[in-house]
Amino acid sequence: MSEKIARFIMAFLGAIVGFVVANSLSEVFKLTQRPMVTQIIVYVIGVVLFVIIFYLLFKPLFKFLKAVTGKAIEALQEFALMDIIHGTVGLIVGSVLAFLISQPLYRISIPYIGNLLIPLISIVMYLALGYLGLKIATRDKEEWSTAFSKLKINTKEKNQKKEKQSLKILDTSVIIDGRIIDIFHAGFMEGHIMIPIFVLEELQHIADSENNLRRQKGRRGLDVLNQIQDTYGSRVEVTTERYPDTEEVDSKILRMAKELGAKVVTNDYNLNKVAAVQNIEVLNINELANAVKPVVIPGEEMSVRIIKDGNQSNQGLGYLDDGTMIVVEGGKRYIGQQVSTEVTSVIQTAAGKMIFVKMKDGLPN
Repeated sequence: MSEKIARFIMAFLGAIVGFVVANSLSEVFKLTQRPMVTQIIVYVIGVVLFVIIFYLLFKPLFKFLKAVTGKAIEALQEFALMDIIHGTVGLIVGSVLAFLISQPLYRISIPYIGNLLIPLISIVMYLALGYLGLKIATRDKEEWSTAFSKLKINTKEKNQKKEKQSLKILDTSVIIDGRIIDIFHAGFMEGHIMIPIFVLEELQHIADSENNLRRQKGRRGLDVLNQIQDTYGSRVEVTTERYPDTEEVDSKILRMAKELGAKVVTNDYNLNKVAAVQNIEVLNINELANAVKPVVIPGEEMSVRIIKDGNQSNQGLGYLDDGTMIVVEGGKRYIGQQVSTEVTSVIQTAAGKMIFVKMKDGLPN
């Protein structure tokens, strides 16, 4: 059944070729000026002749193609899979180039032989460029493999470098503080998060302390840690490296950060300073909090509730919602009241920001 279909296809191709040849002959011998019957006879003879030729050529051509296909399969079995892939890619690239180059040729008008010559040139071009692409791809396969390997290595190194840069280590103080969970929720804590096993052990030790305040802090830290793991578990890793030759937990954190090229997340002032000396990048929660505090300038009016008296005589103290201390000159006698004030100065300290104000007209709101 398949052989009959193949014969029919060959005969059909013969008919097409016969028609093209008859059309070319009509132009060469100017048969278009002859009677219509003559033209029809030429086309019929051309079609029938080539149908017969292609039909008769089918059997030997079929055997030839079968033998060639068998040998090709045997030959391909001797090649590695990558060689075949390289060759196929080269053949495709060559064929695409041949297509792009041959398209303008069809716009060239060549009398009499144009219909035969242009397709013939295109076929030769496809064969030549396809073969050239095949040879280049297979001949320089080692160079291609090396280039692709280098590209993969470079990509892998970039990804590793990016991952290394986004690696962060949480210390005990920032976990106990609790604000870290809000920073997570806000989306500012990106990348891979590492919690060293010795930090976890220190939290557990604090939670088991006999001192009530320390015990509460330790338990709050464990609760915060559980929230982080429950919500962002895929990004959080508890490391098992203990560094037994190093005693201090802070020293262990800095050592781990230096080895991994990670950033340390903390609100410990002393750890921050030591890390800076060792060129270890630190993300300080207190510095972040100070950075997002509202900005006030001298002369600005504020409404402040005075809570207690200050260190100096006649001073009162109040606080903003974010915990910023406000020192009210002459505000001692208005403790417990909401008063209108005017900013006189703002002082930035390592512990945070302090705002100094004076009573506006000396009267409460």
